[in-house]
Amino acid sequence: MKSITLTLTLAAWLGATGAVAQNAGDADLSYQNEIQRAINKGLTWLEKNQDAGGFWMNADLPAVTALALLAHQSNPGAPKAQPAWVKAGYAFLLKQVQKDGSIHSGKGLANYNTAIAMMALLAANDPQYHAAVKGARAYLVKEQWDLDKKGETDNPLDGGIGYGKTYPHSDLNNTLTALEAIYYSRHLVADSPDVKDLNWAAAIQFIQNCQNLPSHNKQPWASEDPKQKGGFIYFPGHSMAGEVVDSKTGRKSLRSYGSISYAGLLSYSYAQLKKDDPRIQAVSKWLGDNYTLEENPGVGAQGLYYYYYLMAKALSVQGVDELVTAAGKKINWRRDLAMQLLKLQKDDGSWQNENPRWMEKEKPLTTAYSIIALGYVHRGKGIGR
Repeated sequence: MKSITLTLTLAAWLGATGAVAQNAGDADLSYQNEIQRAINKGLTWLEKNQDAGGFWMNADLPAVTALALLAHQSNPGAPKAQPAWVKAGYAFLLKQVQKDGSIHSGKGLANYNTAIAMMALLAANDPQYHAAVKGARAYLVKEQWDLDKKGETDNPLDGGIGYGKTYPHSDLNNTLTALEAIYYSRHLVADSPDVKDLNWAAAIQFIQNCQNLPSHNKQPWASEDPKQKGGFIYFPGHSMAGEVVDSKTGRKSLRSYGSISYAGLLSYSYAQLKKDDPRIQAVSKWLGDNYTLEENPGVGAQGLYYYYYLMAKALSVQGVDELVTAAGKKINWRRDLAMQLLKLQKDDGSWQNENPRWMEKEKPLTTAYSIIALGYVHRGKGIGR
């Protein structure tokens, strides 16, 4: 793997990107208090709505339970000792560990469940979970795609990771979750030179194969159109935001959209691209040009809370304090995102998307996304500016 150009730690993943500036003033303190209250209410809702078996929402989707546990771990005011409900969640996750190292129920989405479960186990910072994490890491490394000529990135899908046997292709969301888990668990195998690592060069090739950037992506759908250039799609040849057809030439381009573009930015971060890399600069420009909290750009209300979650994480990891719009306006995204999530929180402490796409009508999922996002905001730099 290439030399590290970003200092990424698990604490940074959980939102500890820097203390609030001492001179940030009363506005910052007031917002922090409001954010902490929202986090506390959300965690209380999760505790009250945990199944007796220790899971949330669906025992066949342990990733949701892992996200709920990550919500607890991302809480700036979390108690040092694990509450009973958190212990029950971890006990449930450990029951999902399979003989091959994967962590899932056997009902599909093996790679996604494994990667998110790994992050929850890592966040506990408990040596008793290390064996499970290392087994899961080895499993995910083996799941990297290498089609056609072995050892060569001759297929656009090469280098990525998908859901497993559920769908016959790699995709950027699963690649992101796998890269994240593999990256943050690297310290557990640092003294084991014989342990196989991910092919990071192939992963970078796959990531750029999902980017609307013809200078680095030679696939015919990659677009120079400023509305699409720099953004990302779900996997090579397919965008959840659909396509654009040039009325004059008939050429088809795939539309970039918000959540997957933040996934692309994060994936490049874990693959250790520098901030001045043209691929990172291009996606950063697209995200600034298309900044909004009213929708997930390109797909509307679909996946809105996942968009918030990835926005908070990606911009924190990249150390971005302000987004710059196409008009040159500087956006204090932390303050905006905090205000949006506070506004959207329900009286019972939960969050919910009325659009059911990607399971976001399920409160445990969207509540976990929201708490984790607020954890980043709370622990970021001053938000009251």
